[in-house]
Amino acid sequence: MANPQMVMYDEEAQQIQGVCDRLAREANAKAVLCIDKNGQPFAQAGETDHLDVTSLSSLTAGNVAATGGIAKLLSEKEFSGQFHEGEKTNVHISIVAQRVILVVLFDDRSSLGLVRLRVRKASEELTRVLDTVVKKAASSNAPSVFAEITDEDIDNLFND
Repeated sequence: MANPQMVMYDEEAQQIQGVCDRLAREANAKAVLCIDKNGQPFAQAGETDHLDVTSLSSLTAGNVAATGGIAKLLSEKEFSGQFHEGEKTNVHISIVAQRVILVVLFDDRSSLGLVRLRVRKASEELTRVLDTVVKKAASSNAPSVFAEITDEDIDNLFND
C-alpha cells in the first residue's frame, strides 16, 4: 500500500477543503477527515477541535492497511469502504481514487444511507481534484530540491 508523496498545490488544497466542508454539512456529520494512505491528515471539517486528528488519522490508515491485507487474502483488490458502529459515534471510511482515505464521523443526527450517498458525490469531486494534482506533478519540470546536493555535500555536513 505504499503511496508516493503527493505534492499538494494551494488551489487543489482549497478545493479539497471545500469538498470536506460541504460533505460535513450535507451529510450532517460530526467531522470529516481527508488523509493520505500514510496517515497524514491534509483536510478536516466539522467538529474537530476535540479530536486528536493526528492519532485518528494514523490509526485509520493502519486500519485500512490491515483491511487491505484481509482483502488480499480473499483475492480482492481492496475493500473500498468500511463502517464502524459505536454507541455515540459511527465511522464511515472510504478510499478515494486509490490515493486518499475519507473518514466521516457521524451520530444519530444522520444515517448511514445519507452518509454513503454524500460520500459517493464527494468521492467523485475529490477524484477530479486528485487527478489534477497528479497531472500537475507529472507536467512539472521543476528539478527535485535534492538534485543539487552531492555526496560531497553530505560528507561535509557530517564532518563538521
